[in-house]
Amino acid sequence: MNDATGQRGRFITFEGIDGAGKSTHIDAVAEVLGARGVALALTREPGGTPFGEALREVVLSQAMTPEAETLLLFAARAEHLAQVIRPALAAGRWVLCDRFTDATFAYQAGGRRMDEQRVAQLEAWVHPDLQPDLTILFDVAPDVAAKRVAHRGENSPDLDRFEVEPAAFFEAVRAMYLKRAAADPARILVIDSQRAPEVVHGQLVEFMRRWNA
Repeated sequence: MNDATGQRGRFITFEGIDGAGKSTHIDAVAEVLGARGVALALTREPGGTPFGEALREVVLSQAMTPEAETLLLFAARAEHLAQVIRPALAAGRWVLCDRFTDATFAYQAGGRRMDEQRVAQLEAWVHPDLQPDLTILFDVAPDVAAKRVAHRGENSPDLDRFEVEPAAFFEAVRAMYLKRAAADPARILVIDSQRAPEVVHGQLVEFMRRWNA
C-alpha cells in the first residue's frame, strides 16, 4: 500500500473497554502525527461508512444473538475496509481507527462468549492480509470505567446496550484484550489509563514522537 512517492500508509487502532478514555486520546495522536506532516484519515468502528453507521445503530440498540451481532460487525467492517481504510492506506495516508477486530475478539468472544475460533475465521475471511501496524490498548479496571461511563451519562440517560452490561461482562472483555496484548506485544501497546488523563496524554505523546513503523 503505497502512494505515488512510495510512502506506505500506516494503520493505527485504539482499543479499550467502555470508559477507558481511548476516544479522548485519539486527537492527541492525530496532533502529534499532523505536526510531523503525516496525512491522516480518522474513522471508527462500527461505523466509518453510511452502511456501517446504520449497522452501528442496530448493534448498539437492538437485542440479538451473539452470532448475529458478530456477523453484523464484520459486515460493517468489510464495507469499512473497502470504502475507507484500504483506499486511505493505498493513498499513503495514516488511518487512525477507534476500534477494529481486536474489539470483536474482546466484546464478542470475551464478553459474549462467542467461539474465539469462529471470530478468527471471520477475521481471516474479511481481512486476511491486513492487520494494524500499531494498536494502542487503554487498560482500566471495569469499576473505574463504569464510574466514568456513569458520569458521562449523567446528562444523557440513553446508554447503549453495551454500556449497561454488568461488571462481569467487562471483566471478560478486559481479560480478552490483555490476552491478545500478551500474545502480540510487538503490535499492541498497553497503556494504564487509570492514571490522570494528563499523565496518559504525556506517555502517549512521547511514545508517538518516537514510534517509527
